[in-house]
Amino acid sequence: MVKPFIRNHQYNFIHKQVGLLKHACNTVSDPRVVEAVRDRTQYKILEAFPEATELEKQRLEPSTTLRADGEFRDYLNALEPYMAEFGEVTGKQLNKLFPKIKKLKTPDLTAIDYRYVTYLGWTDIATNKMFLVYHLNGQAVGVEGRFTPANKGVCFLCNRHAEVALFSAITKSKPANASPDYYKAIGNYLCVNSDVCNKNITDVTALERFVQEVMGYREV
Repeated sequence: MVKPFIRNHQYNFIHKQVGLLKHACNTVSDPRVVEAVRDRTQYKILEAFPEATELEKQRLEPSTTLRADGEFRDYLNALEPYMAEFGEVTGKQLNKLFPKIKKLKTPDLTAIDYRYVTYLGWTDIATNKMFLVYHLNGQAVGVEGRFTPANKGVCFLCNRHAEVALFSAITKSKPANASPDYYKAIGNYLCVNSDVCNKNITDVTALERFVQEVMGYREV
């Protein structure tokens, strides 16, 4: 039995690669070119799962046979049962992650399909705050910061052009012998709508680096 092993960003990556293959199948007449795209698609997908077991690889391998439009859709649908959920969180847990916020505004947690979540993000317009929750090394961590609307721009997490805001968080890391009032803000342009971002994010490298830097888990 194969347990869920595909994280949301990995599923998005597969979706993107399969989309490129589908486009080649529908627009390229040279079968050699199509097969080259097919081989690259399979390679890129498996490369995204370096620790996959043989059974998990078998679940991913049908992409080598896809040709008709319906087959691409069926392949992606067949992967959904193997999507690993973002660890479900409760309102009480969120309050513990942000203890300094007395009246924390949280999203409707009951309306979230956690299979399609890489990070939990939301804004509180009243306080001009943006919040982000991510599971790092198996533990939920929370990052809060101020946001400044910036209209359209490129999100540093999903690399898509969307409505973004400048998300500025104060790092908990301090140099040795720093003065008591020392602080350093780390700012990045982030999608205002985290649902949109979660649908497009294909890599968590930038997200994990950002969380580590803010939480003081590494040198900055």
